Amino acid sequence: MLKSVAVIVQPGLAPFEFGVACEIFGIDRSGRGDLPAFDFHICAPKPGVLPTKTGFSVVVTEDLSATERADLVIVIPASGDSTATAAVHRALQAAHRRGAWILSVCSAAFMLAEAGLLDGRRATTHWMYSRQLADQYPQVAVDENVLYVQDGTIITSAGTSAGIDACLHLVRMELGAAAATSIARSMVVPPHRAGGQAQYIDRPLTVVECDTLEDVLVWMESNLEREQPVGELAVRAHMSERTFARRFKAETGTTPTAWLNAQRVLRAQALLEETDLGIDAIARGSGFGQAVLLRHHFHKALGTSPAMYRRTFRGSGTVRAKQSVPV
Repeated sequence: MLKSVAVIVQPGLAPFEFGVACEIFGIDRSGRGDLPAFDFHICAPKPGVLPTKTGFSVVVTEDLSATERADLVIVIPASGDSTATAAVHRALQAAHRRGAWILSVCSAAFMLAEAGLLDGRRATTHWMYSRQLADQYPQVAVDENVLYVQDGTIITSAGTSAGIDACLHLVRMELGAAAATSIARSMVVPPHRAGGQAQYIDRPLTVVECDTLEDVLVWMESNLEREQPVGELAVRAHMSERTFARRFKAETGTTPTAWLNAQRVLRAQALLEETDLGIDAIARGSGFGQAVLLRHHFHKALGTSPAMYRRTFRGSGTVRAKQSVPV
C-alpha cells in the first residue's frame, strides 16, 4: 500500500509540477474518511536553497537517502545546470529495483530515460518534447497523444497539469476510486479527464512548401468541404495517379486522404472553439459531411469527442460568432 512518498527536486525546478506532487501527496487529508496522511519527503542531491525556474527559491533539507524508504518516488523537471545527475540516476535505479513506484511529471521523463528505466517501455512527456525524447532514446516507445502512461511500476505524465491525472491514477490504483475522487474534489479538478494530450497539441493549418505540389496543397486546404478524389488531384498536379501518390507521400510524409482528414480535423477544432455551430454544420463545414464521420475521425485523431472538445476549450463567458458554412 502506498504510504511513503519522496519527491526529487533539483536547481531550476518547475514550481507548478512540484506543487502538483505537494498538493496530492503532501497535504494531510486523514480527517476525511479513509484518506491517509502520506509520509511525505522532499529531497535533493544537494540539500539547501534551490532556485525555481520562475525566480523564487525553496529550501530542501533532505538528501536522496529519503528515496530509500519511499513507496513512490516522483521526479520533477528542472532547467539549468545540475551537477548531481548521476546521483539521481542511482537513486531512481535503486528504487526501481526494490519495486517502488516511479513517476515523472512532464519533461522529467528524460531523467528516467537517462537512467535507463524506460528502455523497452511505453512512455510520454509534454508534446513539445515528445519528438526529442523519441529521437534521443529510440529504445523508448513514446506516445505523445496520452495524458499519462503506466508501464509496470513506472508512470510518465504528459505536460504540466497531466501530472495531476497521473498522480490521481496512481491513488486510484493503490487506494481506490473513492480516495482519488475525494482528493480531486478538494482540488476542484475532475478525477479522470476524457481524451488525451492529442487535443492540446498545436498543429497549425500549414502547407508544406515544395516545387511540385504547393499549389495543389493550397487548393486542397482551401476546399476542404469538397470531395477530392485522388484522380482529380492528380490531374490538377498534371501527373498520373501513381506518380502523384508517390510524390505526395515523399513531400508530405502521408497519403492524400490522410493529409486531407488531418486538415479537416483541424478545421473542425477551430469551428468548435470559435463558433456556436452545431455538430452537423461543423461536419459539413470541415468537409466530413456527416456528423458520424466527424466523430469517427475526431476521436481517432484526438482521442475525444467533438462535444467534449468543445466543453474543454470553449469558455462559457465568451461571445462567439455565428458563422455560416457551405451546405
